[in-house]
Amino acid sequence: MRKLLKSRKALSPVVAAIILIAVTVAVSIAVAAWMGSLTIGYMETSELTITDVDFNIGNPGSIVVHVTNSGTSSFTVKNIRVNGEIMDLADWLSGSSDTVAPGAPETFTITHTVKAGSKYAVSLYDIDGTLVGAYIATA
Repeated sequence: MRKLLKSRKALSPVVAAIILIAVTVAVSIAVAAWMGSLTIGYMETSELTITDVDFNIGNPGSIVVHVTNSGTSSFTVKNIRVNGEIMDLADWLSGSSDTVAPGAPETFTITHTVKAGSKYAVSLYDIDGTLVGAYIATA
């Protein structure tokens, strides 16, 4: 009978240890989830998605670039390149602003000689000189 009572007492510290470990893991998961939700707001991305490109053939012609900001922060277009050539600010203009809000669409019109059947690579760069959108199409 005494053996049975001793074994019952040994069961209590084991159960207590398992409960402590389970509580520690649960609290750790809750803290990790909370910290993760806090840091997501600080991780801003800039990314423009070029949705379509229209060509107006001629000399001078134009390339109309339709974009959407698919990032989480506003984006300001610093320069645009066509076939690797940087376009002067006088050669392109935006529909409303050079700064595109998150989720917002915008249109950029580039004055450039456009020949039918030629390929054109259009690239958009931010203030840091980082490529954020590119598109290759044939006029």
